[in-house]
Amino acid sequence: MTEVKMTVNGKAVSGTVEGRTLLSQFLREDLEMTGTHIGCDTSQCGACVVHVDGQAVKSCAMFAAEADGAEVTTIEGMANADGSLSTLQQAFQDHHGLQCGFCTPGMVMSAAALLAENPKPSEAEIRHYLEGNICRCTGYHNIVKAIQAASGQDVAIAAE
Repeated sequence: MTEVKMTVNGKAVSGTVEGRTLLSQFLREDLEMTGTHIGCDTSQCGACVVHVDGQAVKSCAMFAAEADGAEVTTIEGMANADGSLSTLQQAFQDHHGLQCGFCTPGMVMSAAALLAENPKPSEAEIRHYLEGNICRCTGYHNIVKAIQAASGQDVAIAAE
């Protein structure tokens, strides 16, 4: 057993984990932060994406002990301080970038990482960046529009 300490969504947390405990398990089971979804356990779907020290990572492919001392942001930490949706989350809602919602936390977290790197990505850049995230419902078009809208781009152009 290993003691882990990290900051999750701005709050110091700690716990005792087995060496094989995945970060996704620690977040969901120990911290009860169930917004991080588990879709495949093989790092294929992207539903479990979180930010670790500012980098988007698939939490089902990282051990909790590897995040010891890290700053972790989950989908629960993406809302504004008053609890309202962030610009990116609101864009997903406004532009119907979700259907069943299962992939949405990972999509939002990946999109936030993209926008941090590239504040005005093209449609092609967005689609390329999201290749590690699988959505079985939307067809991605509205997800791309939502990300473009969150970046301040005119989504009417994307619809043509």
